[in-house]
Amino acid sequence: MPDRAAALLAALIANPGAAGVLTDFDGTLAPIVGDPAAAQPLPEVPEVLHRLARRYARVAVVSGRPAAFLARHLCLAGRGEDEQSGLLAVGLYGLETADGDQVRCHPAAEEWRPVVAATADLAEEQAQSGIVVERKGLSVTLHYRGVPDAEEWCRRWVVEQAARTGLVVHPARMSEELRPPVPVDKGTVVAGLAAGLEAVCFLGDDRGDLPAFDALDEFERRTAAFTAVRVAVRSAEAPGELLERADLVVDDPSGALSLLRSLL
Repeated sequence: MPDRAAALLAALIANPGAAGVLTDFDGTLAPIVGDPAAAQPLPEVPEVLHRLARRYARVAVVSGRPAAFLARHLCLAGRGEDEQSGLLAVGLYGLETADGDQVRCHPAAEEWRPVVAATADLAEEQAQSGIVVERKGLSVTLHYRGVPDAEEWCRRWVVEQAARTGLVVHPARMSEELRPPVPVDKGTVVAGLAAGLEAVCFLGDDRGDLPAFDALDEFERRTAAFTAVRVAVRSAEAPGELLERADLVVDDPSGALSLLRSLL
């Protein structure tokens, strides 16, 4: 491990009982793929995360994916009592949380489920060929990675639907998402998970991870003894602001996995 990385992570390693390890999923633990349903974490990821969760006070994956998707790919369900680690999966930017095979939904979002479903139906009817409509239950995402020329159409369409339905637009990597107007994001999630801890690292790769960096900035401003480590996962699509604000930058999910291993 480079000297700078070791120095920044030393506070977590020295006192894991008061530290948290938080991370994004897509592009951070799992390579980006054209079909969202085909995304898979690197093979070692689930076991490394469960080992970290047995050692650190709080370990969680915070993602725009549905919590059930994360629970399945991170092997949260079906583990015996001796195998339970306390690893959490927070999905849909905080609208869902999976603990084991139990998924809890944000109560304020539930009433929007029919609206989201109807909007997803309309997206499937109207989307240009090549746009992938991803149904997430409490949100719907239009992916235009396969047809970059459809970016303008996607943005215009989601803005129109937001005005019509009351859903809120959240731009993401090569995609546009509509979610219920519930004030949660990766920043509010990280703030909740970091409460009471003395050191936290967060790994992310996209602009949706910037609110998590913001939350750690705020903890540092309020608490002199708090140690925050912001880790950016570099790729051709990583936003410049994320890379500039990061304390550490690693290359692709394999670099993120190596960093996580170093915390064990």
